[in-house]
Amino acid sequence: MKVLIHLFLSALAVFVTARLLPGVTLDGYTTALVVAVVLGVVNAVLRPALLFLTLPINILSLGLFTFVIIGGLVELVSFLVPGFRVASFWWALAFALVLWVINGFFHLVGK
Repeated sequence: MKVLIHLFLSALAVFVTARLLPGVTLDGYTTALVVAVVLGVVNAVLRPALLFLTLPINILSLGLFTFVIIGGLVELVSFLVPGFRVASFWWALAFALVLWVINGFFHLVGK
């Protein structure tokens, strides 16, 4: 049950974030649910590998290259999920940052 609540809150956060940012379009709540699942899988599988592979660049940039990776992963999800479109890399990065804040708020309130 806890996993379903977490998934619902993540999908709600994706939906709200897409409504707040004009450079991000989302077809509906079911698309938000799919985006939440795909983004969770991509972050669980690809993000650690990419962070490890780009460790020297990340160290040289004092961790700022992590934002490039996060924006790229959101762009990848927009490529994989029909009905979810991001206008540019900067909107993908803004989506990730706003999603992080809203998701944190929802999960704090949902406890």
